[in-house]
Amino acid sequence: MGGADDTAPLAELLDERQHLIDVARWMLGAGAAAEEAVTDTYRRWYRLTDDERTGIEDPRIWLTKSMGAICLARLSTPGRPLPDPDDGDAGLEPGPALSETISGVLLDALDALSPAERAVFVLNDVFAMPPPTVADIVGRTPRECAQLADRARSSLHADRAHPTPPHQHDRIVRAVRQACALDDAARLVPLLSRDAVAFFDGGGKIRALTRPVHGDQHVARALLTLLVPRSRTTLHLTAANGRTAIVVRHHEQVAAVISFDIADQRVTHVWAVLNPDKLRSWNRPHPPADGHGPVRHG
Repeated sequence: MGGADDTAPLAELLDERQHLIDVARWMLGAGAAAEEAVTDTYRRWYRLTDDERTGIEDPRIWLTKSMGAICLARLSTPGRPLPDPDDGDAGLEPGPALSETISGVLLDALDALSPAERAVFVLNDVFAMPPPTVADIVGRTPRECAQLADRARSSLHADRAHPTPPHQHDRIVRAVRQACALDDAARLVPLLSRDAVAFFDGGGKIRALTRPVHGDQHVARALLTLLVPRSRTTLHLTAANGRTAIVVRHHEQVAAVISFDIADQRVTHVWAVLNPDKLRSWNRPHPPADGHGPVRHG
């Protein structure tokens, strides 16, 4: 797609619009505000001259950056006129549009974040945008954006983990570990909320899912695929952020730390850290005993 005539396959144009709607809904919530932000994004596109549009190599990149700037401006100063974003190309390659329904519970939790934290979390964790692009949209350095993302994740995790007493949380995570060790979807699905959401943080260092997974069936499938039984792979229970979590070791090295948010006796959110950089502190010569013992595959 490119050039003044905007000629492109209809399917591509529809996918582009759905992608923008998805970004707006994560940033602003499902409602009229998201639709208005999409409309404003396209208005900016058509305010460009023919020569300006012809000079944009990938309109989807430009539209996504514009959408991020519009949403951030609305989060920061609702009702105020929105400044035009820089139309430069930062090499963004947006992922496929989300096809599942956004969890209302998660959107409510996002409302508690600052505008910058919400923007960085959505653009980085949900849509896997490159750090320089996120920094450009938010107006912070990549390092500052990384700190904002960490704060957002910690805030969301603490907010969602609060409703369940530790002993109940521990019991449910134990059951999840057992279901995964047995590769048993029939056991796992009932442990998950119907609108459960799973995030997989590979940090671009491992081939992990780059967008959230929604719904009990989809989350169960993603977990069982990730933890499919293999020799020399073990699942341990240990404490992470004050709550029971699953630590996955492969060849005695920590390969993943999976935390869970639980409410009403069901898992609502799964946070799987697979980024090797974030797992360095876990990979020590003699990992501390967790008191539960591993469940071994194979």
